Amino acid sequence: MRVLLVVFCLIASAVGSVQANPSFWRSEGWKTDFTKKAVELKEIMSGGPPRDGIPPIDDPEFVPTSKAELGDMEPVISVKIGGDARAYPLSVLIWHEIVNDVVGGVPIAVTYCPLCDAAIVFKREVDGAVLRFGTTGKLRNSDLVMWDDRTESWWQQFLGMGIVGEYTGTMLEMLPGRVESWARYRERFPNGKVLVPSNPALRPYGANPYAGYDESPWPFLYRGSLPEGVFAMDRVVKVGDRAWGLGLLQKRGRIDGGDGLVLEWTPGQATALGAREIADGADIGNVVVQRNGEDVVYDVTFTFSFYAFLPKGTIYVDCDSGGAAPAAPLMCVP
Repeated sequence: MRVLLVVFCLIASAVGSVQANPSFWRSEGWKTDFTKKAVELKEIMSGGPPRDGIPPIDDPEFVPTSKAELGDMEPVISVKIGGDARAYPLSVLIWHEIVNDVVGGVPIAVTYCPLCDAAIVFKREVDGAVLRFGTTGKLRNSDLVMWDDRTESWWQQFLGMGIVGEYTGTMLEMLPGRVESWARYRERFPNGKVLVPSNPALRPYGANPYAGYDESPWPFLYRGSLPEGVFAMDRVVKVGDRAWGLGLLQKRGRIDGGDGLVLEWTPGQATALGAREIADGADIGNVVVQRNGEDVVYDVTFTFSFYAFLPKGTIYVDCDSGGAAPAAPLMCVP
């Protein structure tokens, strides 16, 4: 799989510049208003699949927690709105990337970009209109570019921002969610629900099409740069425009982020991007971020993604070993 990714990267890079123009995109059938944009169009490139070639799930099916068969350490995106708790296994999301759902009466989009290891939940209502989101087949900074069915605007998943089309500059509301192990979700919500494939034969669910990606020296199709001391594939815990190294949080177990913000780590969750079978992935642990005891929006993602989209943000690192203070965007944690 790693060899195939390298080969595909070379092919996609070669054709990316040809495809990064409105005339070509219109020939693909897009009705997007390309005169409205918040980014340089040359930054957007083909990821390979066509529009919705990675098919979003529009009519999700669930079973009770008690009837699901998942490994204890398998990662799920968990969402709770009101009394409605649902889990979305990454073993399913890795093949679909977007689930359009309604939880507790709220229309949401549960999204996962494997190339950035970014799991983000959005409210999919804008100006009173409920949108259906799909995958464009495009990437920017290796991150999923979504589209909506109302205006065919393009949206950056990592930011939840409209970047091309009528909704350019519009921000989707992010909602709190956790990526946690199946065992933790099952313990927290024994009466909850879990997403299951509507057609188990459609994809090899449970398998990891990005086997070994955790250990890649550089992210797939990423053209950006990184400052000294920042390692692309290290994970960070992103909260707004700040991030804490996952290794730092693993070492300390608990970090006080100020103003009531607390980050905590416990072992017991497999990475979705390591072993060939997701359930066999290495233990990267569970992260919970709360402010004054309430869950807040956060994301455990790769460092390159944080820097690419938030270059003026701050990344907190451990400086216990002494030596010179790190340069921006790195900052020592007391």
